[in-house]
Amino acid sequence: MKRPSTDLFTDGGQAGRLMAELDWAGTPLGPVVGWSQSLRSAVRIVLSSRYPMLLLWGPDFTQLYNDAYAALIGDKHPAALGDDVRVTLAEGWDVLGPLIQEAMATGVASWVPALRLLLERAGYREEAYFSVSHAPARDDDGRTVGVLTVCSEVTEQVVGERRLRLLRDLSLRGDGRTVDVDATCARLVDAIGGHPLDVPFAAIYLRDGEVLRRTACVGGPPGQTTVLGALPDAVDLAAPGPVPRAWGLPDAARGRLVEVTGLAELLPLPAGPWDDPALVALALPLPSAAEDQPPGVLLAGVSPNRHLDEAYRSFYQLLVQQVAVAVGNAREYEQERRRAEALAELDRVKTNFFTNVSHEFRTPLTLMLGPLADALADSTAPLPPAQRERVETAWRNATRLLTLVNSLLTFSSLEAGRARSDARVVDLAALTAELAGVFRAAVERAGLTLDVDCPPLPRPVTVDPVNWERIVTNLLSNALKYTFIGRIRVAMDADDDEVRLTVADTGIGIADQDLPKLFERFHRVQGARSRSHEGTGIGLALVRELARLERGDVRVTSQVGVGTTFTVALPWSTARPTAVTWPARDGRGDAAHAAVQDALSWLTDPTGGVAEPAAVSGPGTDELAGARILVADDNSDMRAYLSRLLTSQGWRVRSVTDGQRALDAIHNEPPDLVLTDVMMPVLDGFDLVRRLRADPATRALPVLVLSARAGEEASVAGLSLGADDYLVKPFAAVELIARIRAAIRRARAAAGGPPEATGRVIDEGQPAGNGSPVGDGRPVGGLPPAVNGPPSSAGVPAAAPLAESAYASPPALTDSPSAPTTPTEGSATPTEGSANGSADATSVVPPADTGGAVDVRWTYPSAPTSASAMRRDVRRVLGSLDVDPDVLEDLLLATSEAVNNAVEHAQRPSRPEVRVRLRVGDGVVRISVRDFGTWRDRRPAMDRGRGALLMNAYGDVRMVSTGEGTTVTIERRLADPA
Repeated sequence: MKRPSTDLFTDGGQAGRLMAELDWAGTPLGPVVGWSQSLRSAVRIVLSSRYPMLLLWGPDFTQLYNDAYAALIGDKHPAALGDDVRVTLAEGWDVLGPLIQEAMATGVASWVPALRLLLERAGYREEAYFSVSHAPARDDDGRTVGVLTVCSEVTEQVVGERRLRLLRDLSLRGDGRTVDVDATCARLVDAIGGHPLDVPFAAIYLRDGEVLRRTACVGGPPGQTTVLGALPDAVDLAAPGPVPRAWGLPDAARGRLVEVTGLAELLPLPAGPWDDPALVALALPLPSAAEDQPPGVLLAGVSPNRHLDEAYRSFYQLLVQQVAVAVGNAREYEQERRRAEALAELDRVKTNFFTNVSHEFRTPLTLMLGPLADALADSTAPLPPAQRERVETAWRNATRLLTLVNSLLTFSSLEAGRARSDARVVDLAALTAELAGVFRAAVERAGLTLDVDCPPLPRPVTVDPVNWERIVTNLLSNALKYTFIGRIRVAMDADDDEVRLTVADTGIGIADQDLPKLFERFHRVQGARSRSHEGTGIGLALVRELARLERGDVRVTSQVGVGTTFTVALPWSTARPTAVTWPARDGRGDAAHAAVQDALSWLTDPTGGVAEPAAVSGPGTDELAGARILVADDNSDMRAYLSRLLTSQGWRVRSVTDGQRALDAIHNEPPDLVLTDVMMPVLDGFDLVRRLRADPATRALPVLVLSARAGEEASVAGLSLGADDYLVKPFAAVELIARIRAAIRRARAAAGGPPEATGRVIDEGQPAGNGSPVGDGRPVGGLPPAVNGPPSSAGVPAAAPLAESAYASPPALTDSPSAPTTPTEGSATPTEGSANGSADATSVVPPADTGGAVDVRWTYPSAPTSASAMRRDVRRVLGSLDVDPDVLEDLLLATSEAVNNAVEHAQRPSRPEVRVRLRVGDGVVRISVRDFGTWRDRRPAMDRGRGALLMNAYGDVRMVSTGEGTTVTIERRLADPA
């Protein structure tokens, strides 16, 4: 049974147990049995609290405290129990004493939110901060006999905020865009010098060949010891042997962080809040791409009153990164300044190049347009109708190409400041009315009304007629493109200050947020309805630049759904005395006529039509005879060309002008294949593919994207959405035909058509019949029809993969280490790829009585073109199963990103391949994508990148990277509501 005197300390934790064992009779408080009720109550309050609390009792300030307070005083515990606080905290008594004595003398509590206190609790003089409250403690008679202290340490918060301010100051002063490198370094060390409690001194050394030169330094009180006399001006990194008094700079210049000790001998510099001598410095290499060749070194002192812990070291890493960024920016700016003169010369050369190349463009265009025009005008040997149609198509598009070349060359001249205005005195009203009249037929053909109101002006205007023609032409073309009902009005008026051209329409209008960017080059209003998406995107920018070249300007007002009005204003003061009178037409107006021809191509019957197939014969024709193909393209010449080309193969072709009309046509009469452009009005090609894949009725419909958007990014975007193929303009007709044939064959096989190659390996890069037999030639049991694809026709690639019976993975790369991959019973033997790297194909699937389980594996060559094959094959297998459409699309999006990642990194010469495995069972789909690329841990990139975000959003993702390559596994439950 405990003694009554020790019951007071029960449940007081370790501090309570120590108090119970302490001989209180030897302290000023005396035996516990003699303690007053007030003291006992105060002790109970202290021990029962989880907040740091200290009770000082009596004239000797005897200490009683709890476990939380014991942690704050470090190695002064437990000796401080029952001792005088003036002895325990002697180093900080000059700060604490007045606060404690004031509370006892006045009986009024105090509160200090961030009290700086010198402590020697860990073997050194430490800078610490506390939020402290001192409240009077009274005895049984109500007299103040002690102080109850409640405190919490806020050192990390105070020091952290202080260091953050330094980093902020560095970012503000380290802007190297307007100063040279030396000035930037001076500003950086000046910012560091404002925070001596954290960085007592600093110096920046920059590499100059094999020499480190001190660029700037700071440290030491004014008029006292400074770092200038102690630090070397330069360090020769090529010097043999150790460099005396080098402050660790040679090692830091090789990329190693060096901790420099013994500073009392090298630099007796007072530091910290109590002017203790600095003892340690850090030599930190400036981060760069070449870790062993940093561009410089930051030498920074360490506060003698703060422990160099992990937080302090992290602060220095952030500090040196800020310095490195600022120095790097300053160096880049210096290099830019040194290149300015060379760039000016280059700009002059570029302008001369455009001037010269204009002749090179125009010469072949002239030699194209001339013979084409002669052939069309030759009445002695008229062209047959079919040939005449082809020649007219070539002439129209060559004329359009000439217009585009002229616009681009004019714009480049304007940008370079080399454009000139060939000003002439013209009858501007008559010229404008004439140019507007050129557009009348096209406007009326579009079902619109053209109003031209150009009364004679008070006097002639001085302007370049060619520039004015381009201004009027671009504005009228723009109005016709975006106006579907109503009218277009062209008007001219004038007052005492200016003459104004107004082109107003009742078109779709422009939103307020798009108006400020309307005259920026290449700017397009996203999602705007238009007759065509063709064009360079510089038309309105060209209008503004030409108007300014004529010393005028252009402005616009618009309201969505109401219309748009462009106003070009030319001040009368632009009259130039050197101007001459402009003669009659003189061959001008070519730009207007070319623009009208271009506009007429937008106005072809928007519903398109059905082109009946021609009678053809030849190998493979009967197999696909009568196939229905839908063509979606907003260019009438392209639609006509594709219709002629495809009907020559015996196919029925329907053409439409945009993606929305394509959707309507597909729902009315589903085709066998969709051939779509990307850039189209109303609904573009990518949105068309997205909607087709989201609809279960059209999910398996083959889609071939035909676009002028070249590059891997564009093709990946289309294929990721589910397109079966992507072909870039210009294209070879034979290639287009071959790809269409392959896509239709694959779709028919996937739909359950008669199997054309059961249990055979087809080398899609070789003529049909060159496949290798698999197993005993029997069909692979349970294989979805999409996997047992048909053979390709001669020379027509179908991009099938090589499936394998065993994954052949090292243990570290298996998808489930506890269940190593083994060949499936009755599986086929894997076939080696052909010598030229083409992919071969088989598949391994358990028998049909396994409850719907599927296990399919493929091996592909790592060429980028294989990415589409992987996506297509995974889509085929999943599409043949009972998988929720939303889950299917999520899996395909995640797989697409994993495949792109694998193809990108599958560059190891010994294993240039990618392996894909798809397993379905127990309500779970698991897709593994493996490459044998050069090893590196790609998890950080996976965690940060867009692809990782997509993969993790649409399934559970695991990545394993070893020296043998990388495997990404995506897993998703079939019934997952997400």
